[in-house]
Amino acid sequence: MPSLGRVGRALGTLFVLVLASASWAGASATLLLEEPYGKLGFFTATGHAAVYLSGVCAETPLVLRPCAPGELGAVISRYDGVGGYDWVAIPLIPYLYAVEQPDDIPLFVDGRVISFLRDQYRRKHLEELAPDLGNGQTPGGNWYELVGSAYDRAAYGFEIETTQAQDEAFIRQYNAAPNRSHFHLSYRNCADFAKDVINFYYPKSLHRSVVADIGITTPKQMAKTIVKFSTRHPELDFSRFVIPQVPGNVARSTPVHGVVESFLKSKKYIVPSAVVSPIFAGCVAAVYEGTGAGRFNPAKQALVFNAQRELEAPIGPEDRRSFQIELNHVVADVSETSSSRAEKNWGRVMSSAAPGFDSQGHPVLRVSTGEQVVSVGITGENLFDKDSSAQFAQQLLEARLRAELRRGNPPKVSENDVEHDWNLLQKALNASDNQVATGASRPLQTGARWERGGNRP
Repeated sequence: MPSLGRVGRALGTLFVLVLASASWAGASATLLLEEPYGKLGFFTATGHAAVYLSGVCAETPLVLRPCAPGELGAVISRYDGVGGYDWVAIPLIPYLYAVEQPDDIPLFVDGRVISFLRDQYRRKHLEELAPDLGNGQTPGGNWYELVGSAYDRAAYGFEIETTQAQDEAFIRQYNAAPNRSHFHLSYRNCADFAKDVINFYYPKSLHRSVVADIGITTPKQMAKTIVKFSTRHPELDFSRFVIPQVPGNVARSTPVHGVVESFLKSKKYIVPSAVVSPIFAGCVAAVYEGTGAGRFNPAKQALVFNAQRELEAPIGPEDRRSFQIELNHVVADVSETSSSRAEKNWGRVMSSAAPGFDSQGHPVLRVSTGEQVVSVGITGENLFDKDSSAQFAQQLLEARLRAELRRGNPPKVSENDVEHDWNLLQKALNASDNQVATGASRPLQTGARWERGGNRP
């Protein structure tokens, strides 16, 4: 019989999710604070900012319209060097995953799959912004930033209630105004654009920090100010969530910082500065402490976004450890491969495979095995198609679960996400297909699948 404390926690979680679902269903504007990736300099550690409008859709990437029932809205942001335009609007699912339907989101990616999906979407929808080269090849430039954002980095959403009238006014103004780029890193960057969009809905709600960011508008400062604004206006539904980076063998994104915070936490900048001028370095540290630049945590109270479900609470540390222990036990019992190398092993399979689509338009990998070419489904929709390999499905799912269960701060996966992938792994391990490795069809250990709130080993 569950304890009263467990029942209370379950009811509390349900209450939070009901509120979040209600907020998600209505018109809203969501500031997206996107983590940085790469290591180019302390300015790049500020990440990227965009705005997701659930009631505003993209007729084209350059023309806005009201959403029809069932449509998810669009993400609008400022970019540097994309067709000479100041802003571009992309539907939510393509913006995050470079596919048009949630069923087509791959479970695990590498650079080749990401590039393939982005280019296929470009050829279908973005030729106006990024046309083919003269020889029909893919162009260079920053157009890739328009789609597949969740492959490169995690993002934090700060969603606030809006109205249909506000959306309609926004559409009229932004469709009528000139859309030509005057991008500048210091005063017309992506965070400046996001600030202007949110301030259109709620004037003076967002503002830059002259001290903590030396006057430069940063994504983190915009997130801090929208949280403060929501606190002052509790009558407006507000929610926070994280959009996880898709598991894969591409580098993971890093925590987002402000300008002074980035300088202080970058050894290649602060150490030489401290040697040359200890006073200057001390002033930087004083500004950091005095403004509380590092104390804002975008993951605080954040639910987890999944394109196929409602927002959900992140998995707890005890549940995560329990899944890890059982995964180690199950995989060690059925495979000679060291489970600690699962992601690298699957990465090697992907590196020699050619991405493509199956007959239904779902992403696949074409993997050469001797003289044969095996079609490997890489989405939940086609993972177990008759032409796919259950052995490869097992390897993919193990790699995905390893990535999801890796210790991180903060967690960026829900318990339902893990349980869903765990059930897929069970199906792969129990498959009787003759492609499955010897012993892989043995049943899982009793208790390998847990019910929510049930006992853990």
